[in-house]
Amino acid sequence: MTEATKPQLNIEAEIAKIKAMYEEGTNHERTSFLVYGDSGSGKTRSIITAPGPILVDSFDPGGTDTIRKAINDGKVVADTRWEKENPAAPDVFLKWQAEYKRRRQTKFFDHFKTYVIDSATTWSGTIMNQELKRQGRSGGPPQQNDYLPVMQVMENLIKDMTGNLPCNLILICHEDSDKDELTGRIKIGPLFIGKLKMRIPLLFSEFYATQTKETSKGVEYTFLTRNSGLYKARTRIGAEGLFDTYEKPDYTYLLEKAGYKVS
Repeated sequence: MTEATKPQLNIEAEIAKIKAMYEEGTNHERTSFLVYGDSGSGKTRSIITAPGPILVDSFDPGGTDTIRKAINDGKVVADTRWEKENPAAPDVFLKWQAEYKRRRQTKFFDHFKTYVIDSATTWSGTIMNQELKRQGRSGGPPQQNDYLPVMQVMENLIKDMTGNLPCNLILICHEDSDKDELTGRIKIGPLFIGKLKMRIPLLFSEFYATQTKETSKGVEYTFLTRNSGLYKARTRIGAEGLFDTYEKPDYTYLLEKAGYKVS
């Protein structure tokens, strides 16, 4: 190939093309949050601060009690049919999965600004129950070989949610602790099966730990947005100094602070 026949590169045009693809592929009106914490740390209660209307799929029995007023006021639509599972005859996950697919196909999620699963812990429990049923061991204890298919189902569904939903996504999770066998240090993070503890947080833009502190005015609730040494946390939309390490647990406030459109 001679110099004359080599493809000519227009640097400015190539850069403009890449910038255009970035703008088209970046949604500045929605993002995803993985929020974990101890019981009573404000995980569910903080949901009502997200842009509304809000759709909640509740898997925790009685989990919507703390947001009942927002439900009655119409800001939150709570689907609580997933809270009742019989491990000996499980059917919740398949019913939820079918409903999720129907909502995606009918563009039901377009009518909401935020979608919440509360919580990942009990949601994953329904997936495990279904796997045990498939293996003919309903109601029995999980075995080592049961975890891999459950992990794959969870990861695939979360990838679909974070990548394709037209609204904000909040996944509520309980906390778990791990000990580094080499250093002896304890790290607290979200409760997931096996390597999902590492992989699932990577799928989310925002990864917060809910924190509480006793003050003279009562209990103060916050989101930890950066690793503390003990608790795992991270922010992408609040990077470059936009977010403080401890922020008030208000999703709309944080989205606006990061320059997202919420109205």
